[in-house]
Amino acid sequence: MRAVVYCRVSTEKEAQVSSLKRQREELIQLAEKENLEIVKIIEEQVSGYDIERDGMIEILDDAKHQLFDILLIQDETRLGRGNAKLALLHYFAKCSIKIYTISHQGELQISEADSMVMEIVSLVEEFQRKIHNMKIQRGMKKAVENGYKPHRHLKRSENSGRERKEVPIEEIIRLRKLNLTFKEIAATLKGFGYNVSKATVHRRYLEHMENQSEHEACSNDEF
Repeated sequence: MRAVVYCRVSTEKEAQVSSLKRQREELIQLAEKENLEIVKIIEEQVSGYDIERDGMIEILDDAKHQLFDILLIQDETRLGRGNAKLALLHYFAKCSIKIYTISHQGELQISEADSMVMEIVSLVEEFQRKIHNMKIQRGMKKAVENGYKPHRHLKRSENSGRERKEVPIEEIIRLRKLNLTFKEIAATLKGFGYNVSKATVHRRYLEHMENQSEHEACSNDEF
């Protein structure tokens, strides 16, 4: 399995620098013991309360793209402290990344308190997803009730079943004429696969109307 070694100390003091070197050596030994392939080693000198660390951000991006399977750290405090630690533990769990520590000589055993907090966060996220899906369904239902027929307006393609556009301005205008709010339009379009926010829908609608007004003004000037 692929592993990333992460070493962190808080300051640049000589004792801390020595600790950084020791962490690296011990984590490499742990990887050898567990028959892990080290694909990256990252060392940082930054506070554990700060989640905006260049090295950790790189690791988070790699985790998102499933570029490794196990994160190796000295102990959970090297991952972070306070809320930063909990946020990172939750993120890695969502990405199915296991964490091995020297202190546990294997997979990290999360405390009961931390486990409870992470479970609560997961429940809240699931509830938020359900609310988001309900909003999309409500927007789509209202659009259809007002006469919107998506199968007539969204082109089909062989691969995705739909030709995606960054912002389908024609559909925004059409839904706006059906008296949908910008929030409802955004939710409706998300249901059809367009990742647009209410603010984006509003901005693009205003841009379209301004361009249309300018075009009409130019046409009038010609006469």
